[in-house]
Amino acid sequence: MNHAERYTPPKPHSLAALPALARVLWNGDGNLLELLPASAYRFDVGNLGYSRRSTVLFNKPDLVRHIMRDPDGVFPKSDLMVSALEPLIGDSIFVTDGTKWRRQRAMIDPAFSHMRISHAFAAMQAAVDDYVVRLSAAANKDEVISLDLAMSHLTADIICRTVFSTSLDSQVALDVFEDFTVFERSVAQVDIKRLIFQPAWSEVPQPPEVLEACKRIRAHLATLINTHLETDSAYNDIASEVIAARDKDSGEAFTHEELIDQLGVFFLAGHETTASVLTWLFYICAERPALVSAMREEIDRVVGSDELDFQTTKKLPLLRAVFRETLRLYPPITFMPRVAMTDTIIGPRRLPRGALVMISPWTLHRHRDYWSNPHEFRPERFLPENAEHLVDGAYIPFGQGPHTCVGAGFAQTESLLIIAELLRRFDFIALDSSRVRPAARLTTRPREQVFCRVKHRRSSPS
Repeated sequence: MNHAERYTPPKPHSLAALPALARVLWNGDGNLLELLPASAYRFDVGNLGYSRRSTVLFNKPDLVRHIMRDPDGVFPKSDLMVSALEPLIGDSIFVTDGTKWRRQRAMIDPAFSHMRISHAFAAMQAAVDDYVVRLSAAANKDEVISLDLAMSHLTADIICRTVFSTSLDSQVALDVFEDFTVFERSVAQVDIKRLIFQPAWSEVPQPPEVLEACKRIRAHLATLINTHLETDSAYNDIASEVIAARDKDSGEAFTHEELIDQLGVFFLAGHETTASVLTWLFYICAERPALVSAMREEIDRVVGSDELDFQTTKKLPLLRAVFRETLRLYPPITFMPRVAMTDTIIGPRRLPRGALVMISPWTLHRHRDYWSNPHEFRPERFLPENAEHLVDGAYIPFGQGPHTCVGAGFAQTESLLIIAELLRRFDFIALDSSRVRPAARLTTRPREQVFCRVKHRRSSPS
Protein backbone atom coordinates (compact mmCIF):
# COMPACT_ATOMS: atom_id res chain seq x y z
CA MET A 1 0.00 0.00 0.00
CA ASN A 2 1.44 3.38 -0.96
CA HIS A 3 1.07 6.70 0.79
CA ALA A 4 -1.96 7.70 -1.28
CA GLU A 5 -3.80 4.66 0.02
CA ARG A 6 -3.26 5.35 3.71
CA TYR A 7 -6.34 4.26 5.59
CA THR A 8 -7.52 4.50 9.19
CA PRO A 9 -10.43 2.15 9.86
CA PRO A 10 -13.07 2.90 12.52
CA LYS A 11 -11.83 3.62 16.03
CA PRO A 12 -13.19 5.44 19.10
CA HIS A 13 -12.69 9.18 19.36
CA SER A 14 -10.27 9.49 22.29
CA LEU A 15 -11.00 11.97 25.06
CA ALA A 16 -9.35 12.92 28.33
CA ALA A 17 -10.10 10.61 31.27
CA LEU A 18 -13.04 12.45 32.89
CA PRO A 19 -14.87 13.30 29.63
CA ALA A 20 -14.36 9.69 28.48
CA LEU A 21 -15.93 8.41 31.70
CA ALA A 22 -18.83 10.83 31.37
CA ARG A 23 -19.39 9.69 27.78
CA VAL A 24 -19.62 6.03 28.76
CA LEU A 25 -21.97 6.77 31.64
CA TRP A 26 -24.16 8.87 29.33
CA ASN A 27 -24.25 6.24 26.58
CA GLY A 28 -25.01 3.49 29.08
CA ASP A 29 -23.80 0.68 26.83
CA GLY A 30 -20.73 -0.36 28.85
CA ASN A 31 -18.42 0.00 25.86
CA LEU A 32 -14.98 0.04 27.47
CA LEU A 33 -13.30 1.27 24.30
CA GLU A 34 -15.06 4.60 24.82
CA LEU A 35 -13.75 4.66 28.39
CA LEU A 36 -10.09 4.54 27.32
CA PRO A 37 -8.52 8.01 27.68
CA ALA A 38 -6.25 9.38 24.96
CA SER A 39 -3.29 8.89 27.30
CA ALA A 40 -3.85 5.10 27.34
CA TYR A 41 -2.16 4.91 23.95
CA ARG A 42 0.93 6.70 25.29
CA PHE A 43 1.68 5.70 28.88
CA ASP A 44 3.47 2.57 30.13
CA VAL A 45 1.36 2.25 33.29
CA GLY A 46 -1.63 4.38 34.21
CA ASN A 47 -5.00 4.52 35.91
CA LEU A 48 -8.05 3.57 33.91
CA GLY A 49 -10.79 5.89 35.05
CA TYR A 50 -11.72 6.61 38.64
CA SER A 51 -13.24 3.95 40.85
CA ARG A 52 -13.50 2.59 44.38
CA ARG A 53 -11.17 -0.25 43.42
CA SER A 54 -7.87 0.70 41.86
CA THR A 55 -7.91 -0.05 38.11
CA VAL A 56 -4.49 0.06 36.47
CA LEU A 57 -3.68 -0.45 32.79
CA PHE A 58 -0.27 -1.88 31.89
CA ASN A 59 1.18 -1.25 28.42
CA LYS A 60 4.88 -1.98 28.92
CA PRO A 61 5.67 -5.33 27.24
CA ASP A 62 8.02 -6.65 29.95
CA LEU A 63 5.50 -5.86 32.70
CA VAL A 64 2.67 -7.36 30.66
CA ARG A 65 4.76 -10.50 30.18
CA HIS A 66 5.39 -10.79 33.94
CA ILE A 67 1.71 -10.35 34.81
CA MET A 68 0.52 -12.84 32.19
CA ARG A 69 3.07 -15.48 33.19
CA ASP A 70 2.39 -14.79 36.87
CA PRO A 71 5.20 -16.93 38.34
CA ASP A 72 4.09 -16.23 41.93
CA GLY A 73 0.35 -16.70 41.48
CA VAL A 74 -0.42 -13.08 42.36
CA PHE A 75 -2.54 -12.19 39.32
CA PRO A 76 -5.33 -14.72 38.69
CA LYS A 77 -8.10 -14.02 36.20
CA SER A 78 -10.32 -11.16 37.24
CA ASP A 79 -13.43 -11.73 39.33
CA LEU A 80 -15.33 -9.64 36.75
CA MET A 81 -14.44 -12.01 33.93
CA VAL A 82 -15.18 -15.08 36.02
CA SER A 83 -18.58 -13.71 37.06
CA ALA A 84 -19.48 -12.96 33.46
CA LEU A 85 -18.52 -16.37 32.08
CA GLU A 86 -19.47 -18.66 34.98
CA PRO A 87 -23.17 -19.04 33.99
CA LEU A 88 -22.04 -20.28 30.59
CA ILE A 89 -18.84 -22.27 31.07
CA GLY A 90 -18.86 -22.92 34.80
CA ASP A 91 -15.56 -23.75 36.47
CA SER A 92 -13.74 -24.46 33.22
CA ILE A 93 -10.18 -24.04 31.98
CA PHE A 94 -10.99 -20.58 30.62
CA VAL A 95 -11.60 -19.10 34.10
CA THR A 96 -9.56 -21.26 36.48
CA ASP A 97 -5.99 -20.73 37.67
CA GLY A 98 -3.30 -22.54 39.62
CA THR A 99 -3.63 -26.20 40.57
CA LYS A 100 -7.17 -26.57 39.23
CA TRP A 101 -6.17 -25.11 35.86
CA ARG A 102 -3.13 -27.40 35.61
CA ARG A 103 -5.30 -30.48 36.34
CA GLN A 104 -7.87 -29.50 33.73
CA ARG A 105 -5.21 -28.62 31.16
CA ALA A 106 -3.44 -31.97 31.64
CA MET A 107 -6.72 -33.82 31.16
CA ILE A 108 -7.75 -32.07 27.97
CA ASP A 109 -4.31 -31.75 26.37
CA PRO A 110 -4.93 -34.84 24.17
CA ALA A 111 -8.01 -33.15 22.71
CA PHE A 112 -5.84 -30.31 21.45
CA SER A 113 -4.38 -32.72 18.90
CA HIS A 114 -7.71 -32.43 17.06
CA MET A 115 -7.06 -28.74 16.59
CA ARG A 116 -4.04 -29.67 14.49
CA ILE A 117 -4.60 -29.11 10.83
CA SER A 118 -4.17 -32.78 9.90
CA HIS A 119 -7.38 -33.47 11.83
CA ALA A 120 -9.28 -30.28 11.17
CA PHE A 121 -8.58 -29.04 7.64
CA ALA A 122 -11.05 -31.33 5.87
CA ALA A 123 -13.83 -30.21 8.24
CA MET A 124 -12.87 -26.58 7.67
CA GLN A 125 -12.97 -27.02 3.90
CA ALA A 126 -16.33 -28.80 3.96
CA ALA A 127 -17.88 -26.02 6.05
CA VAL A 128 -16.49 -23.31 3.75
CA ASP A 129 -17.71 -25.17 0.66
CA ASP A 130 -21.21 -25.34 2.12
CA TYR A 131 -21.13 -21.64 2.98
CA VAL A 132 -20.00 -20.73 -0.54
CA VAL A 133 -23.26 -22.28 -1.75
CA ARG A 134 -25.20 -20.17 0.76
CA LEU A 135 -23.42 -16.95 -0.30
CA SER A 136 -23.92 -17.76 -3.98
CA ALA A 137 -27.65 -17.97 -3.37
CA ALA A 138 -27.55 -14.61 -1.56
CA ALA A 139 -25.61 -13.07 -4.45
CA ASN A 140 -28.09 -14.46 -7.00
CA LYS A 141 -30.97 -12.86 -5.08
CA ASP A 142 -29.08 -9.59 -4.42
CA GLU A 143 -29.74 -10.07 -0.70
CA VAL A 144 -28.47 -7.86 2.10
CA ILE A 145 -26.63 -9.93 4.71
CA SER A 146 -25.24 -9.28 8.18
CA LEU A 147 -21.47 -9.69 7.93
CA ASP A 148 -21.30 -10.34 11.69
CA LEU A 149 -23.82 -13.17 11.56
CA ALA A 150 -22.35 -14.62 8.38
CA MET A 151 -18.88 -14.95 9.92
CA SER A 152 -20.31 -16.27 13.19
CA HIS A 153 -22.36 -18.88 11.37
CA LEU A 154 -19.43 -20.08 9.28
CA THR A 155 -16.90 -20.29 12.12
CA ALA A 156 -19.48 -21.90 14.42
CA ASP A 157 -20.13 -24.51 11.74
CA ILE A 158 -16.40 -25.26 11.55
CA ILE A 159 -16.05 -25.64 15.30
CA CYS A 160 -19.21 -27.79 15.51
CA ARG A 161 -17.78 -30.18 12.92
CA THR A 162 -14.44 -30.28 14.74
CA VAL A 163 -15.75 -30.64 18.29
CA PHE A 164 -18.89 -32.75 17.79
CA SER A 165 -18.66 -34.16 14.25
CA THR A 166 -21.89 -32.41 13.28
CA SER A 167 -22.59 -29.44 11.03
CA LEU A 168 -24.40 -26.29 12.07
CA ASP A 169 -27.31 -27.24 9.86
CA SER A 170 -28.60 -29.45 12.66
CA GLN A 171 -31.29 -27.69 14.71
CA VAL A 172 -29.47 -28.21 18.01
CA ALA A 173 -26.27 -26.63 16.70
CA LEU A 174 -28.21 -23.72 15.20
CA ASP A 175 -30.00 -23.07 18.50
CA VAL A 176 -26.64 -23.00 20.28
CA PHE A 177 -25.37 -20.43 17.79
CA GLU A 178 -28.37 -18.15 18.25
CA ASP A 179 -28.11 -18.26 22.04
CA PHE A 180 -24.40 -17.48 21.89
CA THR A 181 -25.37 -14.33 20.00
CA VAL A 182 -27.75 -13.32 22.81
CA PHE A 183 -25.06 -14.04 25.39
CA GLU A 184 -22.34 -12.08 23.59
CA ARG A 185 -24.55 -9.04 23.10
CA SER A 186 -26.02 -8.87 26.60
CA VAL A 187 -23.59 -10.31 29.16
CA ALA A 188 -22.65 -7.79 31.85
CA GLN A 189 -18.91 -8.32 32.05
CA VAL A 190 -18.32 -4.79 33.26
CA ASP A 191 -21.07 -2.54 34.58
CA ILE A 192 -19.37 0.87 34.69
CA LYS A 193 -21.34 2.21 37.67
CA ARG A 194 -20.71 -1.01 39.60
CA LEU A 195 -17.01 -0.82 38.70
CA ILE A 196 -16.82 2.72 40.06
CA PHE A 197 -18.72 2.25 43.30
CA GLN A 198 -18.39 -1.43 44.27
CA PRO A 199 -15.34 -3.03 45.93
CA ALA A 200 -13.44 -5.99 44.52
CA TRP A 201 -15.18 -9.39 44.41
CA SER A 202 -18.67 -7.88 44.52
CA GLU A 203 -21.39 -10.00 42.96
CA VAL A 204 -22.12 -9.15 39.33
CA PRO A 205 -25.73 -10.11 38.55
CA GLN A 206 -26.43 -11.05 34.95
CA PRO A 207 -29.54 -10.00 32.99
CA PRO A 208 -32.32 -12.63 32.93
CA GLU A 209 -32.01 -13.06 29.16
CA VAL A 210 -28.33 -13.96 29.58
CA LEU A 211 -29.06 -16.56 32.25
CA GLU A 212 -31.80 -18.07 30.11
CA ALA A 213 -29.53 -18.16 27.06
CA CYS A 214 -26.82 -19.87 29.14
CA LYS A 215 -29.28 -22.51 30.33
CA ARG A 216 -30.36 -23.24 26.77
CA ILE A 217 -26.78 -23.39 25.52
CA ARG A 218 -25.75 -25.79 28.28
CA ALA A 219 -28.81 -27.95 27.62
CA HIS A 220 -27.94 -28.13 23.93
CA LEU A 221 -24.29 -28.91 24.70
CA ALA A 222 -25.52 -31.70 26.97
CA THR A 223 -27.54 -33.10 24.07
CA LEU A 224 -24.51 -33.03 21.79
CA ILE A 225 -22.39 -34.71 24.47
CA ASN A 226 -25.04 -37.38 24.99
CA THR A 227 -24.85 -38.34 21.31
CA HIS A 228 -21.29 -39.42 22.08
CA LEU A 229 -22.11 -41.09 25.42
CA GLU A 230 -25.19 -43.02 24.27
CA THR A 231 -23.92 -44.59 21.08
CA ASP A 232 -21.48 -47.29 20.15
CA SER A 233 -20.18 -45.23 17.23
CA ALA A 234 -16.48 -44.42 17.42
CA TYR A 235 -16.06 -40.66 17.14
CA ASN A 236 -12.71 -39.08 16.34
CA ASP A 237 -13.16 -35.50 17.52
CA ILE A 238 -12.53 -33.11 20.41
CA ALA A 239 -15.62 -34.19 22.35
CA SER A 240 -14.61 -37.86 22.32
CA GLU A 241 -11.12 -37.00 23.60
CA VAL A 242 -12.44 -34.84 26.46
CA ILE A 243 -14.93 -37.57 27.42
CA ALA A 244 -12.09 -40.10 27.48
CA ALA A 245 -9.81 -37.87 29.59
CA ARG A 246 -8.79 -39.12 33.04
CA ASP A 247 -7.10 -37.43 35.98
CA LYS A 248 -3.58 -38.88 36.18
CA ASP A 249 -3.71 -39.15 40.00
CA SER A 250 -7.28 -40.23 40.75
CA GLY A 251 -8.17 -41.83 37.43
CA GLU A 252 -11.49 -39.97 37.50
CA ALA A 253 -13.20 -38.65 34.37
CA PHE A 254 -14.91 -35.31 33.99
CA THR A 255 -18.46 -35.31 35.35
CA HIS A 256 -21.29 -34.55 32.96
CA GLU A 257 -21.41 -30.92 34.16
CA GLU A 258 -17.65 -30.60 33.78
CA LEU A 259 -17.88 -31.90 30.23
CA ILE A 260 -20.38 -29.15 29.46
CA ASP A 261 -18.01 -26.60 31.03
CA GLN A 262 -14.93 -27.68 29.09
CA LEU A 263 -16.61 -28.27 25.73
CA GLY A 264 -18.43 -24.96 26.09
CA VAL A 265 -14.99 -23.31 26.16
CA PHE A 266 -13.98 -24.98 22.90
CA PHE A 267 -17.19 -23.79 21.27
CA LEU A 268 -17.03 -20.25 22.65
CA ALA A 269 -13.32 -19.61 22.04
CA GLY A 270 -13.34 -21.58 18.80
CA HIS A 271 -15.82 -19.48 16.88
CA GLU A 272 -16.57 -16.11 18.48
CA THR A 273 -12.99 -14.84 18.40
CA THR A 274 -12.34 -15.87 14.80
CA ALA A 275 -15.72 -14.50 13.71
CA SER A 276 -14.83 -11.16 15.29
CA VAL A 277 -11.60 -10.64 13.35
CA LEU A 278 -13.11 -11.91 10.08
CA THR A 279 -16.01 -9.48 10.39
CA TRP A 280 -13.52 -6.61 10.57
CA LEU A 281 -11.34 -8.03 7.82
CA PHE A 282 -14.14 -8.37 5.27
CA TYR A 283 -15.44 -4.92 6.23
CA ILE A 284 -11.98 -3.46 5.54
CA CYS A 285 -11.85 -5.35 2.25
CA ALA A 286 -15.19 -3.83 1.29
CA GLU A 287 -13.66 -0.40 1.90
CA ARG A 288 -10.32 -1.03 0.14
CA PRO A 289 -10.83 -2.38 -3.40
CA ALA A 290 -7.13 -1.91 -4.27
CA LEU A 291 -6.20 -4.16 -1.36
CA VAL A 292 -8.68 -6.79 -2.54
CA SER A 293 -7.15 -6.68 -6.03
CA ALA A 294 -3.68 -7.31 -4.59
CA MET A 295 -4.96 -10.16 -2.43
CA ARG A 296 -6.76 -11.73 -5.38
CA GLU A 297 -3.64 -11.48 -7.50
CA GLU A 298 -1.80 -13.50 -4.87
CA ILE A 299 -4.62 -16.04 -4.57
CA ASP A 300 -4.93 -16.45 -8.33
CA ARG A 301 -1.17 -16.81 -8.77
CA VAL A 302 -0.69 -19.33 -5.95
CA VAL A 303 -3.95 -21.26 -6.09
CA GLY A 304 -5.36 -20.69 -9.56
CA SER A 305 -8.46 -22.81 -10.06
CA ASP A 306 -7.21 -25.59 -7.77
CA GLU A 307 -8.64 -26.46 -4.37
CA LEU A 308 -6.89 -24.66 -1.55
CA ASP A 309 -5.09 -27.12 0.74
CA PHE A 310 -3.22 -26.68 4.00
CA GLN A 311 0.21 -26.36 2.40
CA THR A 312 -1.07 -23.65 0.06
CA THR A 313 -2.21 -21.49 2.99
CA LYS A 314 1.48 -21.17 3.91
CA LYS A 315 2.24 -19.56 0.53
CA LEU A 316 -0.01 -16.51 0.89
CA PRO A 317 2.13 -13.89 2.70
CA LEU A 318 -0.09 -10.91 1.83
CA LEU A 319 -3.25 -12.64 3.07
CA ARG A 320 -1.45 -13.62 6.25
CA ALA A 321 -0.21 -10.03 6.72
CA VAL A 322 -3.73 -8.63 6.21
CA PHE A 323 -5.08 -11.11 8.76
CA ARG A 324 -2.38 -10.23 11.31
CA GLU A 325 -2.81 -6.49 10.81
CA THR A 326 -6.56 -6.86 11.32
CA LEU A 327 -5.80 -8.79 14.52
CA ARG A 328 -3.55 -5.94 15.59
CA LEU A 329 -6.18 -3.25 15.12
CA TYR A 330 -9.13 -5.37 16.28
CA PRO A 331 -7.87 -8.02 18.72
CA PRO A 332 -10.85 -10.29 19.48
CA ILE A 333 -10.18 -10.19 23.22
CA THR A 334 -10.02 -6.47 23.94
CA PHE A 335 -9.06 -6.78 27.60
CA MET A 336 -7.44 -9.55 29.63
CA PRO A 337 -8.26 -8.49 33.20
CA ARG A 338 -6.40 -9.85 36.21
CA VAL A 339 -6.83 -9.10 39.90
CA ALA A 340 -4.13 -8.57 42.54
CA MET A 341 -4.66 -11.23 45.22
CA THR A 342 -2.26 -9.49 47.63
CA ASP A 343 -0.66 -6.08 48.05
CA THR A 344 2.15 -6.13 45.54
CA ILE A 345 4.52 -4.02 43.47
CA ILE A 346 4.77 -4.41 39.71
CA GLY A 347 7.19 -2.13 37.91
CA PRO A 348 6.68 1.43 39.19
CA ARG A 349 3.27 0.77 40.73
CA ARG A 350 2.21 -0.39 44.15
CA LEU A 351 -1.08 -2.29 43.86
CA PRO A 352 -3.46 -2.89 46.76
CA ARG A 353 -5.17 -6.26 47.19
CA GLY A 354 -8.21 -6.37 44.94
CA ALA A 355 -6.81 -3.95 42.35
CA LEU A 356 -8.04 -4.61 38.85
CA VAL A 357 -4.99 -5.19 36.65
CA MET A 358 -5.86 -4.52 33.03
CA ILE A 359 -3.91 -5.96 30.11
CA SER A 360 -5.31 -4.60 26.85
CA PRO A 361 -4.18 -5.92 23.49
CA TRP A 362 -6.21 -3.04 22.06
CA THR A 363 -3.97 -0.32 23.59
CA LEU A 364 -0.74 -2.32 23.35
CA HIS A 365 -1.37 -2.91 19.63
CA ARG A 366 -2.00 0.82 19.08
CA HIS A 367 0.69 2.24 21.37
CA ARG A 368 2.73 5.00 19.78
CA ASP A 369 6.02 3.70 21.23
CA TYR A 370 5.75 0.33 19.46
CA TRP A 371 3.97 1.09 16.18
CA SER A 372 4.43 3.82 13.59
CA ASN A 373 1.12 5.49 12.69
CA PRO A 374 -0.51 3.02 15.08
CA HIS A 375 -4.15 3.57 14.09
CA GLU A 376 -3.50 3.13 10.36
CA PHE A 377 -4.14 -0.13 8.56
CA ARG A 378 -0.74 -1.18 7.19
CA PRO A 379 -0.52 -4.91 6.48
CA GLU A 380 3.03 -4.51 5.17
CA ARG A 381 4.12 -4.40 8.84
CA PHE A 382 3.70 -8.18 8.88
CA LEU A 383 5.29 -9.10 5.59
CA PRO A 384 8.31 -11.40 6.12
CA GLU A 385 10.84 -8.75 5.07
CA ASN A 386 9.62 -6.40 7.84
CA ALA A 387 9.59 -8.91 10.71
CA GLU A 388 12.73 -7.40 12.29
CA HIS A 389 10.87 -4.15 12.97
CA LEU A 390 8.26 -5.76 15.22
CA VAL A 391 8.70 -5.07 18.94
CA ASP A 392 8.84 -8.22 21.05
CA GLY A 393 5.82 -8.49 23.33
CA ALA A 394 3.86 -5.65 21.70
CA TYR A 395 1.62 -8.01 19.71
CA ILE A 396 -0.43 -10.42 21.83
CA PRO A 397 -3.74 -11.16 20.07
CA PHE A 398 -3.73 -14.74 21.43
CA GLY A 399 -2.51 -13.89 24.92
CA GLN A 400 0.84 -14.72 26.44
CA GLY A 401 2.48 -17.11 28.86
CA PRO A 402 0.98 -20.44 29.96
CA HIS A 403 -2.54 -19.32 29.05
CA THR A 404 -1.67 -18.52 25.42
CA CYS A 405 -4.52 -19.65 23.19
CA VAL A 406 -3.76 -23.19 22.08
CA GLY A 407 -5.95 -22.70 19.02
CA ALA A 408 -3.90 -19.84 17.51
CA GLY A 409 -2.59 -21.94 14.62
CA PHE A 410 -6.05 -23.40 14.05
CA ALA A 411 -7.56 -19.90 13.90
CA GLN A 412 -4.95 -18.59 11.46
CA THR A 413 -5.32 -21.51 9.04
CA GLU A 414 -9.11 -21.42 9.26
CA SER A 415 -9.10 -17.68 8.61
CA LEU A 416 -6.72 -17.84 5.63
CA LEU A 417 -8.88 -20.57 4.11
CA ILE A 418 -12.05 -18.53 4.55
CA ILE A 419 -10.46 -15.31 3.25
CA ALA A 420 -9.01 -16.98 0.16
CA GLU A 421 -12.10 -19.01 -0.74
CA LEU A 422 -14.54 -16.11 -0.31
CA LEU A 423 -12.46 -13.37 -1.91
CA ARG A 424 -11.70 -15.47 -4.97
CA ARG A 425 -15.47 -15.74 -5.56
CA PHE A 426 -17.28 -12.75 -4.06
CA ASP A 427 -17.28 -8.97 -3.67
CA PHE A 428 -18.57 -7.54 -0.40
CA ILE A 429 -20.17 -4.09 -0.53
CA ALA A 430 -20.69 -2.54 2.90
CA LEU A 431 -23.85 -0.47 3.43
CA ASP A 432 -23.78 2.73 5.49
CA SER A 433 -20.11 2.47 6.47
CA SER A 434 -20.33 5.73 8.42
CA ARG A 435 -22.22 3.90 11.19
CA VAL A 436 -19.52 1.28 11.79
CA ARG A 437 -17.83 1.72 15.17
CA PRO A 438 -15.99 -0.80 17.36
CA ALA A 439 -17.32 -1.86 20.76
CA ALA A 440 -15.72 -3.99 23.46
CA ARG A 441 -18.23 -6.60 24.51
CA LEU A 442 -17.21 -10.21 25.03
CA THR A 443 -15.17 -9.72 21.85
CA THR A 444 -14.20 -6.66 19.80
CA ARG A 445 -17.26 -6.37 17.60
CA PRO A 446 -18.88 -3.58 15.59
CA ARG A 447 -21.26 -1.67 17.85
CA GLU A 448 -24.04 -2.39 15.35
CA GLN A 449 -24.17 -5.17 12.80
CA VAL A 450 -22.38 -4.49 9.52
CA PHE A 451 -24.78 -5.05 6.65
CA CYS A 452 -23.52 -5.62 3.15
CA ARG A 453 -24.44 -6.93 -0.26
CA VAL A 454 -22.56 -9.91 -1.60
CA LYS A 455 -21.92 -10.04 -5.35
CA HIS A 456 -20.30 -12.62 -7.56
CA ARG A 457 -16.74 -11.58 -8.36
CA ARG A 458 -16.64 -9.59 -11.59
CA SER A 459 -13.64 -11.45 -13.00
CA SER A 460 -13.00 -15.06 -12.03
CA PRO A 461 -9.57 -16.63 -11.56
CA SER A 462 -8.16 -18.19 -14.73
